[in-house]
Amino acid sequence: MLDGLFCVACIVFATGLYRRKSYRYPPGPTGLPLVGNLFQVPLKKIWVQFDSWKNDYGPILYLNLAGQPIIVLNSKKVAVDLLERRATNYSSRPRFIVAGEYLNGGWNMILTEYGDIWRRMRRSSEYALGLKASSQYQPAQSDEAVLLAYDLIHSTDQWENHIFRAVISSIMSFVYDLPPLTSFEDPTIKFILGLVQRMDAALYPGSFAVEFLPVLDWLPPWLAKWKRDAIKDYQRYTSKFEQMFSNVRDASMKGEKEQSSFCATVLKPGARHNLSDHELAWLAGSLFMAGYETSSNTLSWFMYFMILFPEIQAKAQEQLDQVVGRSRLPTFADAKHLPYIWAIIKEMLRWRPPAPISVPHATVADDYYEGYFIPKNSIVIPNIWSISRDPEVYDDRIEDFVPERHLDLDGNLKDALDEGHFAFGFGHRSCVGRHVANNTLFVDIAMILWSMKIEPAKDAYGNSIVPSIEDEITGGVALHPPKCQFTCSPRFDEVDMILQQARDDILKSTRYSQE
Repeated sequence: MLDGLFCVACIVFATGLYRRKSYRYPPGPTGLPLVGNLFQVPLKKIWVQFDSWKNDYGPILYLNLAGQPIIVLNSKKVAVDLLERRATNYSSRPRFIVAGEYLNGGWNMILTEYGDIWRRMRRSSEYALGLKASSQYQPAQSDEAVLLAYDLIHSTDQWENHIFRAVISSIMSFVYDLPPLTSFEDPTIKFILGLVQRMDAALYPGSFAVEFLPVLDWLPPWLAKWKRDAIKDYQRYTSKFEQMFSNVRDASMKGEKEQSSFCATVLKPGARHNLSDHELAWLAGSLFMAGYETSSNTLSWFMYFMILFPEIQAKAQEQLDQVVGRSRLPTFADAKHLPYIWAIIKEMLRWRPPAPISVPHATVADDYYEGYFIPKNSIVIPNIWSISRDPEVYDDRIEDFVPERHLDLDGNLKDALDEGHFAFGFGHRSCVGRHVANNTLFVDIAMILWSMKIEPAKDAYGNSIVPSIEDEITGGVALHPPKCQFTCSPRFDEVDMILQQARDDILKSTRYSQE
């Protein structure tokens, strides 16, 4: 038997070697027989290693992970050329056995392959989350920004929980038209946090052997704990998503109230695109997962940046005083007059993107690019970390946090339609909810900076405690700021009164009645 296995291994290696010599693949590090570069890819901060290889092999990188071709894109030009100009061939997804098939049942739009079901889900999402539609969610986003600012001032030590609560509550509002979640202990928050953590772990390369050895998928559930757990979790997620979706559907059919939510919008004629209730329920759930990660992580980075760069905080607050003043809260009507707030958002998503490597794409056919062969079924990874530091796009201060790079000499945005970063992805797979995400970040950050001064906590000797950026935390495919604490104090005397009145009005309003 061992002799037979050895012969098979030799055949596989010889076939791979012949194929490797027959085509001119993109350059990359030399691997080992059979396993290729499998042991050269780190388990943490994989994006940093990809970026360092860029210096040796150029902007397009080839890796072989136990026979699986991996193409890493490390520059804007290569990413745009392949993922946008050749989108038809590069818009599918690789097979995510645990995360995509078992945990999500194949219904998560973010992970599903490029095909009919994905196209119908995408069209429904664009109808409900596009630039024009995104404005209908602004009232709820503004309300959540008020609640977040109030909580940060009155219990700063729980700042992370306040951000988690605010982001989840905001998404629950615009997806399901639900009232604010007023406590971090709300079961819905626990459910979503557990789901997101489970997905992050399942998606990170190397988490499950079955992703590299698909033959393990043949094992029955009673022999494979990972499969038993994933099937059980899928059933639990489906039950929750269907219950939340059916609540919106039933209320909409009864005409109980005018709803401004994603679920209510996709139920309208022309928006459903023949999707079943089950498919729509999972579509709403998958967008929820994607939206939470970007917004919560970016807001956490924002709080850290404000103590790391106090001069940037002061400059933004100066513009807020000029535009908004101190007698009212900032609103979306102020957005076009606050370019420095937008510049901060753009630079945060460039300098520390919440997901430094994008969800992988997959090729559906063989391709050639600049003389290099890219085989069918290659996994194509846009390295957002490296692309965000592309010297052909940004100036020589790419390792510095400089909001001004997005402004012209008059202090206006150079191009209001240009994101200024690549955190939302490329081509057909770009983030469909980016307009809603940008609105959430804008109103939360504007509200926080208008109402409070953010300062680092101090030690027993009165010295400021500002953790180094080098202490940033890697969790799965996400990058989180260093652990830190700070104080949030009202910037002027009227802040407490204005926030308190606005908060009371929100919680007493008909829209947010808990009755």
